[in-house]
Amino acid sequence: MRFFRDTLSKLSSALLLCAALPVSAAYDQHPRSDEFIAEASIEYKIDPAEIRAWLTHAEKLDSVLEAIARPAEKVKEWDEYQDIFLTSKRISAGKAFLQKHAELLQQAEQKFGVDKHIIAAIIGVETFYGTRQGNYRVLDSLATLAFDYPQRPLFWRELKAFFALARDEKIDPASVKGSYAGAMGYGQFIPTSFLNYAVDADKDGKRDLWGNPADAIFSVANYFKRHGWRTGEAVTQRVRVSGKDYEEIINDSLKPKWTVAELKALGVEPTNKVAEDRPANLIRLQGKVGAEFWLGEHNFYVITRYNHSRMYAMAVYQLSEALR
Repeated sequence: MRFFRDTLSKLSSALLLCAALPVSAAYDQHPRSDEFIAEASIEYKIDPAEIRAWLTHAEKLDSVLEAIARPAEKVKEWDEYQDIFLTSKRISAGKAFLQKHAELLQQAEQKFGVDKHIIAAIIGVETFYGTRQGNYRVLDSLATLAFDYPQRPLFWRELKAFFALARDEKIDPASVKGSYAGAMGYGQFIPTSFLNYAVDADKDGKRDLWGNPADAIFSVANYFKRHGWRTGEAVTQRVRVSGKDYEEIINDSLKPKWTVAELKALGVEPTNKVAEDRPANLIRLQGKVGAEFWLGEHNFYVITRYNHSRMYAMAVYQLSEALR
């Protein structure tokens, strides 16, 4: 009997301890929730009560905090990174995507002046042509990052924008799925990009980047046009280097800050003809057989406006060339 009394006593103590532990509160109870609600209601004219109600449904996801700390661009070199995106499977699927949506892609290219192969490559890199759009609730991802990842204040901005787009597009915020970082749809637009660049291509009154390829394709093209894509210009090319002067300017900026003539004077030699006054940068990536040197021209920089990574831009470029 004493054994059972001791067991019951221990069990009771454990239950009391569990009851005393703090329960994880919803984000409407977060110390900064009032601040967030005030900002969102002023900035986007959203009813504060509606924002608070949405926050009650947002859940903290530790998996999101873990994922944001180890993006592939930061932990891999180009020799590994390229293996993720430049596969025969992704290239084959991309050619099928080009064929299936040939008319839409041609219309987008004509309307926005953006190479259809670049448009397809962006969607191919981001979501395997719309088939892998993410399984996180965007409400949870963005709330977690906005309130519990202060290292990146941009997510505070994105959560506000997410509520605005949900209102504008008449979408239940709790129903939207996306990436761990809150990116959505075929092209993985973050909410502010959605508000600024999403296009209702088929004029049905909705900007559906999740299920409507027309809206998704036109929106990606519009993003590139608005960020300065130059129709008909090259993106990048391999270069040879000699001497030592070039070493001081390798990867020194995403935005082109030199002219081709200045780069040549530092020992950089393009493999293809390019105007001497063309703005460019010198890029070095760690390839499978050693260092690779590339000329980063204006359109390469524009690709980095989609994702601020040289390796990302190179993956998009090389996938587009494979699709071509």
